[in-house]
Amino acid sequence: MTQHVLVIDEGTTSTRAMLFAGEGACLGSAQRPLTQHYPAPGLVEHDAAEIWTLTLACARDMVALAGGADQIVGIGITNQRETIVFWDRRTGEPLAPAIVWQDRRTADLCEALKSRGEEPMVQAKTGLLLDPYFSGSKIGWALSHWPQLRDAGDNLAVGTVESYLVYRLTGGLHVSDATNASRTALMGIGVGGWDDGLCDLFGVPHRLLPKIVDCAGRLGDTLPELFGGAIAICGMAGDQQAALIGQACLAPGQTKATFGTGAFVLTQTGRTLPQSRHRLLSTVAWQLGGERSYAVEGSVFVAGSLIQWLRDDLGLIEHATDTEALARGVADNGGVYLVPALSGLGAPHWRPAARGVISGLSFAAKKAHIIRAALEAMAHQTHDLKTAFAADGADWAELRIDGGMVANDWMAQDLADMLAIDVERPAFIETTAMGAAMLAAVGAGLYSSLEAAAAMRTGAQRFAPNMPAETRSRRLAGWADALARVL
Repeated sequence: MTQHVLVIDEGTTSTRAMLFAGEGACLGSAQRPLTQHYPAPGLVEHDAAEIWTLTLACARDMVALAGGADQIVGIGITNQRETIVFWDRRTGEPLAPAIVWQDRRTADLCEALKSRGEEPMVQAKTGLLLDPYFSGSKIGWALSHWPQLRDAGDNLAVGTVESYLVYRLTGGLHVSDATNASRTALMGIGVGGWDDGLCDLFGVPHRLLPKIVDCAGRLGDTLPELFGGAIAICGMAGDQQAALIGQACLAPGQTKATFGTGAFVLTQTGRTLPQSRHRLLSTVAWQLGGERSYAVEGSVFVAGSLIQWLRDDLGLIEHATDTEALARGVADNGGVYLVPALSGLGAPHWRPAARGVISGLSFAAKKAHIIRAALEAMAHQTHDLKTAFAADGADWAELRIDGGMVANDWMAQDLADMLAIDVERPAFIETTAMGAAMLAAVGAGLYSSLEAAAAMRTGAQRFAPNMPAETRSRRLAGWADALARVL
């Protein structure tokens, strides 16, 4: 029996499709960059038509590599979360720009709701905070500012990126998996359905929203004409939840950190719905058979995008891989600290209006010191999260890391040194795609459970802490001073 799994990984800066064997080997990949649109400061948009076109092209490349649609048992989809798409139910064509998770246009609205005392209710129902990061305020803003959406009436459909892709792939199935739905601030996280009070708060009619479904199973079938035959869609999860699964963090207490465009740490809590007292998030880790497992999450808005900014906009490096040699080329940061609040600060601070700072500059500072400070900021931000997790009773015994940035050995070791715990990096660092493959493999019946599908994850390298305590303390004191300048 054919056991190929096709994964669609629709990220923030690129769209990718990957072909996996049933035992977990990645057989091929096709990737295309996604255009970023910044119409004004704080605004970030994508062209949903481009998302669909690039996704279809990448998927077709992998179907061809597999030898045709009949060689694929299921599709797994993982995606940038919180980004919201508006489209016409009749055609599937987008009716407005997609508002990206990084977008801050609803900051004033969220502050107004906070001043009214709405945040405790929102947190109790959703596990989230009132922040423009989440989808609900984005939808409400769009409905009140873009006339074409109001004019569409009952023909308007709204959904996160995986919902939009499923609609296009199937020719009209309007669903969203529970992990993505839990990031909208419209879903009651404990009950698993859209909440009337939350929809009213943000001005979002129920009729626009998709049906919430499991993360694995026979979720739908693609139109036969897209790939030369129908393929079952068998798995869906937001990118960070997919990475949690791909890192095999399947037991309560296990923790992963993904360093992609942003950085996201999740600690699995099983069937226990966590309640943070230190401004962390509660989220759905996955839903299977209608039953939800949960996680505590800390979100950092700027990680890999900082390196991209240093490369593309400031021209300090030619390639992202140059950062490791530059960081190793100086003995320390030379007193330079970089707080990467280029799109505000996420957990545990939640300051959408904050802006980045480079402090400690002198004539002795070189390019290498700035680059090293940028990499050190990853460990500093992660240390802030670890402190908050520990205060919530969810401290980390070890940390499993993934994402494009962690190919950098210097950064992986710096994380271990600053966190003072072992850090584990899998041999295959694209764990978001691996998690989507595991879900699809379970949904297609190749494995009986996620625990069984964890056999798809093989091999890891460990980094043990090796930094004197006084050096760690000095670094953290310098970071605290730089962060205070932003806060």
